Amino acid sequence: MLRFALTLALIMPISVAIADVTGKPRVIDGDTVEIAGERIRLNGIDTPEANQSCLDDTGKRWRCGREATHALSTIVGDQAITCKGDERDKYKRLIAVCFAGGKYVGEWKDGLLHGQGTLTFGPLRYQSPN
Repeated sequence: MLRFALTLALIMPISVAIADVTGKPRVIDGDTVEIAGERIRLNGIDTPEANQSCLDDTGKRWRCGREATHALSTIVGDQAITCKGDERDKYKRLIAVCFAGGKYVGEWKDGLLHGQGTLTFGPLRYQSPN
């Protein structure tokens, strides 16, 4: 019995890190969702935080975080998504790629996201500091 308990204790941390999570997400911000209590960071995507504001090229402040959150909410809609990941970030969120209706959620529509963390809305632009 002790041997079984020790084996289980060694395996548990590994199984917690590797996950396939499916369900209807709650969008936290433009790059984070939550499914059944599991926070998931979309791999390879960096958007402003939900309450973050940004400056456009003329110095005018705009709600880039709200726009990013709304964009992800629009893409996901009411459908369930499946997220697959095997790592966690420093906030213990699962880092995963997610699919909605068989389509990769990271393929943002209308040029909203361009690979290196640049979020654009018409003439407005958010560039990730990384």
